[in-house]
Amino acid sequence: MTMRLSLTAYKQVQPRVNFQGGLKMKPFFRRKDKVVFVVGPTGTGKSRLAIDLATRFPAEVVNCDKMQVYKGLDIVTNKVTEEECRGVPHHLLGIADPNANFTSDDFRHHASLVVESIVTRDRLPIIAGGSNSYIEALANDDPEFRLRYECCFLWVDVSLPILYSFVSERVDRMVKAGLIDEVRDMFDPNKFDDYSQGIKRAIGVPELDHFLRNEAIVDAKTRRKLLDEAIDKIKENTCMLASRQLQKIHRLHSIWNWNMHRIDATPVFLTSGKEVDNLWDKLVAGPSTMIVNQFLCDKNYASPIIPSESIKMEPISVPAMAAGATR
Repeated sequence: MTMRLSLTAYKQVQPRVNFQGGLKMKPFFRRKDKVVFVVGPTGTGKSRLAIDLATRFPAEVVNCDKMQVYKGLDIVTNKVTEEECRGVPHHLLGIADPNANFTSDDFRHHASLVVESIVTRDRLPIIAGGSNSYIEALANDDPEFRLRYECCFLWVDVSLPILYSFVSERVDRMVKAGLIDEVRDMFDPNKFDDYSQGIKRAIGVPELDHFLRNEAIVDAKTRRKLLDEAIDKIKENTCMLASRQLQKIHRLHSIWNWNMHRIDATPVFLTSGKEVDNLWDKLVAGPSTMIVNQFLCDKNYASPIIPSESIKMEPISVPAMAAGATR
């Protein structure tokens, strides 16, 4: 059920100008707008949580995934479908030229405009995605953004061994959904692509290069072997991405001391069947809704969080887990 709140009533009053010296003028005050960030490694359910929240508050979602910002390769980049959006407006999703580099500065510029547009319509911006460099550029490196907005960070966390298994299985589902054909459609065997530019940096594209260059000139057994190796590499690189993203979240929290709330979704990923949705609402969507509601009401909404310096990154064989998780 959507909560029809007027966000204007919950904005903090902050001093905009503080005159010093002999000027006898009253300070000019402005109300500080609210922004929610949903962060976490790939595969933890950030998009689902953002959409859940946007159906419970008058809100819109702003994508901050640096591959999903590009047009095309919807399967490879794992963009949310129209059905999954459930009518929630999404911004900065599939808007950039796939051959250009959409930088952190580009994101900061476009996201600032989108957020301003959303709050002008008295709605809550929910910025969701795993590209922490984008988040840092906006939330920390933009003085005007920091001055104007108060931020609440929801960190969706999943135990890495469990997450590795999940994202590996997700790669298999993406392959069944047409990932190979999607990359093949943009592949030109007559030239060597630059996989450091635009959407071609996305995991799932460079890993298939060797297979696509040779699939027409090798026998069926070799072709199957090359494809399996490419898929294993996609899984390995996805797991490594998840690990890097988690490490950066720890670092950013340690450096900037963000107002961050850790939501442990691990039990959800250990469950199957109908119980998944119930557990998700109980452990993830429900608590997050309460945190956001308290945030909007300016109540004391502090929740337990494990300090980043106390979290130990257990050594895990990423390649072994990625390759063997679903075989």
